[in-house]
Amino acid sequence: MRDFLFIGILIIGAAGMPVRSFAQSRVITNFDAGWRFFLGDEAEGKKLNFDDTKWRRLDLPHDWSIEGSFDEHNTTGQQEGGLPGGVGWYRKTFSMPVFGQEARARERARDSMRIYIEFDGIYRNSEVWINGHYLGKRPNGYISFRYELTRWLHAGDGNVVAVRVDNSGQPNSRWYTGSGIYRHVRLVTTDPIAIDQWGTFVSTPEVDGNRARVHLATTIRNTTNRPATVNIRVRIIDAGGRVVAATEDRGKALNDSLTEAGQDLLLTAPHLWSPGHPYLYTVVTTIVGDNGRVRDSYTTTLGIRYFQFDREAGFLLNGRPLKIRGVCLHHDLGALGAAVNTSAIRRELRILKEMGCNAIRTSHNPPAPGLLDLCDEMGFIVMDEAFDMWKKKKTKQDYSLDFPVWHRRDLEDQVRRDRNHPSVFIWSIGNEIREQFDSSGIALARELTGIVRRLDTTRPVTAALTELDTTKNFIYQAGVLDLIGLNYNQQTYPDFLKKYPGQKFIATETGSALETRGHYDMPSDSIRRWPAGAREPLIGANPDWTVSAYDNVSAYWGSTHEETWKIIKKYPFLSGLFVWTGFDYLGEPTPYPWPARSSYFGIVDLAGFPKDVYYMYQSEWTSRPVLHVFPHWNWKKDQSVDVWAYYSQADEVELFLNGRSLGVKRKQGDELHVSWRVGWQPGTLKAVSRKNRKTVLVRSLRTAGPAAGIRLMADRRIIRADGSDLSFVTASIVDADGQVVPDAANELHFTMEGPGLLAGLDNGYQADQESFRSDRHRAYNGLCLAIIRATKNPGKIVVRVSGKGLSSASLELTTKTGRREK
Repeated sequence: MRDFLFIGILIIGAAGMPVRSFAQSRVITNFDAGWRFFLGDEAEGKKLNFDDTKWRRLDLPHDWSIEGSFDEHNTTGQQEGGLPGGVGWYRKTFSMPVFGQEARARERARDSMRIYIEFDGIYRNSEVWINGHYLGKRPNGYISFRYELTRWLHAGDGNVVAVRVDNSGQPNSRWYTGSGIYRHVRLVTTDPIAIDQWGTFVSTPEVDGNRARVHLATTIRNTTNRPATVNIRVRIIDAGGRVVAATEDRGKALNDSLTEAGQDLLLTAPHLWSPGHPYLYTVVTTIVGDNGRVRDSYTTTLGIRYFQFDREAGFLLNGRPLKIRGVCLHHDLGALGAAVNTSAIRRELRILKEMGCNAIRTSHNPPAPGLLDLCDEMGFIVMDEAFDMWKKKKTKQDYSLDFPVWHRRDLEDQVRRDRNHPSVFIWSIGNEIREQFDSSGIALARELTGIVRRLDTTRPVTAALTELDTTKNFIYQAGVLDLIGLNYNQQTYPDFLKKYPGQKFIATETGSALETRGHYDMPSDSIRRWPAGAREPLIGANPDWTVSAYDNVSAYWGSTHEETWKIIKKYPFLSGLFVWTGFDYLGEPTPYPWPARSSYFGIVDLAGFPKDVYYMYQSEWTSRPVLHVFPHWNWKKDQSVDVWAYYSQADEVELFLNGRSLGVKRKQGDELHVSWRVGWQPGTLKAVSRKNRKTVLVRSLRTAGPAAGIRLMADRRIIRADGSDLSFVTASIVDADGQVVPDAANELHFTMEGPGLLAGLDNGYQADQESFRSDRHRAYNGLCLAIIRATKNPGKIVVRVSGKGLSSASLELTTKTGRREK
């Protein structure tokens, strides 16, 4: 189905739905559907009349790398997950009938509007053509950009957008990037007088409990080539839809192509944004011509909050101390690859929120805009990061090749795009930049911070530093960072005030602890560094490429989770941390060689199943009672098993084996868990937490029998029939009594009926070589994940799962039109 866009009286969106008359305001049309794709290079692909009917038809966002096979010989290498890169082409044909077909009518239509195509991100080296005309190139795979199409469009059928994506220069990253138009695309139609792209900047210069002064800076683009006069109306609308403040700037002269205007509004008794109460307002800016006609209408999200980083008190939000409890996130979504999906991102953030996480670092690049929208809505503090390298490379074909020409434009675009998000609290100009060790780092740090501050002075700027000798760290010597961001080296944090006089602290990256979900090596009471150093062999490695899930293994440069959190929680001046990482991600599989293809760093595995340390953070980062006991209870007779318990809101935990008490344990000093060494016997292991001698929680582990069946559980049983909404279905291998079998690795076969598609399968095992796109996948340590995507047709989806020697299971999902069920 082609997209039809009427110019003149009426505009028709991608689904054929009439939207606002152009004369009323801008029109934004989703442009994701109905593209053609070819994997490979095609010199003729940019031409208007090229025959693409044999190309694959698909909807965006799309990542072609995730569809490939894991192979250590792919040029991307193990660090990028061993999935293919290459070159790909995308083409989309759409129709633009004009009200009136005469040449003069067409010219009048072109004079009355401007049409742009906006890309949220293409990885990487994208080139774009419209009807054979070259529009430009953007090397950066993470940045958003747009091109104007107006002058090259023609009436009727056969307008063609063509995009060439070149991810063949490898390796160009230290983690999985994906390939293709992996973020959203839209058409934006505006009046010749309209607010510029990312053309508003809303800030709150004065905030207290009783009122907030809101300042709006607006950039208006006038492409009529003649002076004009407009009125600028601004309204602030609360979450209930009520106008709570308004103003109007009348008779604003637009003498140049770009004109800036400023308005101030006073809001009484404002609702303040915070992670616990992420209240959002909407600012509506309307441009009205001197004849009373609406030329443009533009909405901006507003979250009112005030904050500061204090040298001794740490971080304060809305006047109250708050420890930043953050994680670093790469942009891939596990089995879905890098293709942006709102449901998948929301699931990740929900899992982290339930852990007590309140902050995200977008390591190490600009995020998808939708991630920031969700952080605004769900309440996350964001460190918005720009670069993983400047001029000095980290891999042979990385962004360092493009940095000299493109860094200013890319950073300006990132700041303009993201500065209205209330979730964004910190700008980071780079991660572990090698210019730390070179005097060129002084000039570059000053240039980059200057770019940010010309566009936004409301947030601090940092960089993630690794060189601790301040006399040798040239980025530090530049003297321009508002926050000193330190990666790892947690043992130095207590001396920060002495070593960094006059400076403020943020731990930009900590941890690099290693775990495989559900795998346990005994004993657990010693800490291991895997490997022990950069040039040290990996001693004690497991032949199945696993790492123990006890929190006692880390990379040599890092720490266990407990080691760093004990320090951060102890000192008020340590404003917070960002743990490496919230989720496992594709690529960078330290400490193992191939076939390991994804990371071991996550608190949550690649499939979204929490590892045990998740509950340590939950016990420390939330106020709810927690009791988590591990490992499982399937071992060999008389084997010595270390039993750990994370708990909170209680004084003690008592452990019982088959009804016999194994003793009461209490956390001593700065301990974050308690443990017992138990001689294994089959049966039931029970833990009871108590406060003031009263039971708080009870948790039990039972010895599981042979695998007998499958249990299915969906995170959401009702999803939207919009072609992109997802339900994540967990398949657990259980015994005859319904107990999960902790070492089950049965192959499962998934079938579907109804208006749904199987979008991916995963089990969270870092060395698994099975395709995410098959209808069969082995469970790992008893669990497997199926990702179900809705089509655009409402109805019932039946998911059926079978496995040899197991009783099968089925689950019914419902897809509906309308709003998403949260």
